[in-house]
Formats: sequence, structure tokens, C-alpha cells
Amino acid sequence: MMTQNPKSIGPYNHPGAVCIPYDPLAPQAAREVIRLIVARDSLLTVEHVGSTAVPGCDGKGVLDLLVMYEPGGLERAKTALADMGFQKQTGRDPWPETRPMRVGSLMFEGRLFPIHAHVIARDSAEASELIRFRDRLRADPELRNAYVARKREIIRAGVPDSIEYSVIKGGFIRDALDLK
Repeated sequence: MMTQNPKSIGPYNHPGAVCIPYDPLAPQAAREVIRLIVARDSLLTVEHVGSTAVPGCDGKGVLDLLVMYEPGGLERAKTALADMGFQKQTGRDPWPETRPMRVGSLMFEGRLFPIHAHVIARDSAEASELIRFRDRLRADPELRNAYVARKREIIRAGVPDSIEYSVIKGGFIRDALDLK
């Protein structure tokens, strides 16, 4: 088994389509990854989004990070993440290189956290939507509970594929944000 420097990004271990209980250690682990990214390139802005950023929100246990770059900074952002050990997605349907997602893991407090680093232009609608959905979940326990219930329904329906799982739960997110 390969060991990982506790302050570096390690290989990605895909969690699959699961919905596990919220881990209160996740925000601390995310803050450490954010610290590492910003130390590598101070022109990047990083936000912790997704279920692990919302206290009490069950999910895949993945640290979803929004890595935002200024206009013209996409290649610089991808290089910074690669230099840290983040990997390109493998498998079917990876995000396009014009809007990439990088993956990795961080060993933190004896736990291995998978990471999805979504590399998105700071001024994009998508970046705003991810932050807005996270903030809505944090502010509205009923919405958070409904989101968790929807994720559990998807799993109970037998959806084993994480991409299909994400597409299906995307409908809930669009409805919550009133996106058409």
C-alpha cells in the first residue's frame, strides 16, 4: 500500500454512488486542502461546496472544492493542481478540459478524504450557483433534509453509477435554485 505525505494530495479513491453520514471532520480537511492550494497559487480562490460543506448533510463524503481562476487563468490553475498531485479524471464522461475537475485525496487526522476540485472561472454562473446551493442548504434544514432524502431514494432505486446518481440529483438542485 502506498503511503501519503499528510500534507500532500494523494491518489483518488472513487467512493461510488453512496450516501453516508455527514463527517464533522470534513470541513477541517477541506480547509487544509484550500490552504495548500492557495499556498501553491495565491491567485486562485477556493470555496468548499457540496454536502461535506453543509453540517448535517449526508452524501458521498467527497470534499467538493470550487477552484476559481481569473479570466485567462485556466491553464495556470490546472498546472498548479497538477503540481500538487491532483489527477485528471479517469473513466467515462470526464468533465471537459475547458471546465475540468481534478481528483485526489488527503490524509487528515488519520482519515483519507477523496477530493473533487472543480476548476471554474470565478465570474461564471456555475460558480455562483454552486455557492448559492451550498448556502441555501446551510440556511434551510428542511431543504437539506429533502436533499438527503432524495439522494437516499436514488440509492434505494438501485442506481450504482456515480455519474447517473449525480445527473439524477441535479434535478433537485436545479429545482432548489429555480433554474430551468
